[in-house]
Amino acid sequence: MIRIVHNAAGKLGVWVLRDEPLYVGESPTWREHPELGANADFVSIPLTALSDVELYPYDVNNPGPSIRCGPAQTISVVGFPFGIQAGGSLAVWATGFVASEPDIDFQNLPVFLIDCRSRQGQSGSAVIAYGNGGTFAMEDGSTAIMAGEVIRLLGIYSGRINEQSDLGIVWKTSALKELVSTIK
Repeated sequence: MIRIVHNAAGKLGVWVLRDEPLYVGESPTWREHPELGANADFVSIPLTALSDVELYPYDVNNPGPSIRCGPAQTISVVGFPFGIQAGGSLAVWATGFVASEPDIDFQNLPVFLIDCRSRQGQSGSAVIAYGNGGTFAMEDGSTAIMAGEVIRLLGIYSGRINEQSDLGIVWKTSALKELVSTIK
């Protein structure tokens, strides 16, 4: 079993705990990436205990506006370093920078590097580009002015390349989308 903290339906900041099975009999409930299998450091787990729960998901099929996210771009790793929670069960936002070209696969895997003081407990955290309105460079070379929060899901954090480095690995949203597309 895995225990998940969810937001109570209609009550932002009120938390409910739900257990999800990791196995049904001898069979695992999680799914691995369709091509990378165990070489990918992420899986999907079906959520079945969702009564009276409200989800606030990042959507791999709609990760946000196509703002340009290249080397030195500020990013946030939204998770739970050392299991720390920020107000109830809200995540902590760690700030860092894109450290490799996100359009080029690192070590022949759909990952890129970030430079961030991420720590144990942040594995699986969303990695996002965040802005609070303004002018943004777009992937197509144009510029756009956007009001309000601008959020683009870049992937999920997997861990540092080694204990002595603040360089971390991010599995790209495209790889997550490939896994999600296999779920029926």
